[in-house]
Amino acid sequence: MEEIYKRFSMDRFAKLCGIAIDDIKSGYAVTSVTINENHLNGVDITQGGLIYTLADVAFAAATNSYGPVAVGLTTNISFFRKSEAGNRLEAIAHVISKTRKTCSVDVEVTCEGQLIAKMTGTAYIKND
Repeated sequence: MEEIYKRFSMDRFAKLCGIAIDDIKSGYAVTSVTINENHLNGVDITQGGLIYTLADVAFAAATNSYGPVAVGLTTNISFFRKSEAGNRLEAIAHVISKTRKTCSVDVEVTCEGQLIAKMTGTAYIKND
């Protein structure tokens, strides 16, 4: 897992957004971010792009947790509640199906115990 952590510690966009990788295990990952003023949109709620990025980083960490590089093929996200500056968001990704070439993942994004968004995705596992 150390190599996976190292790979994700070099994710420049996640760093720019303030996203932390809190845990990676086989088929599982947790990411988090504390929302600041720079994460807000024009109506003073969290920009959906930040929530998507948080979920995407968790998705990527979970699919890459097996070792070979995995890249996203498709994702879908639904937003349920708002979040605001000062809130801490957490994304938890679980691989729900894995074959030799693909991984399917569920990601839940929560804030203060409330479900904020849910993302599903499929990744392609490269074997080269």
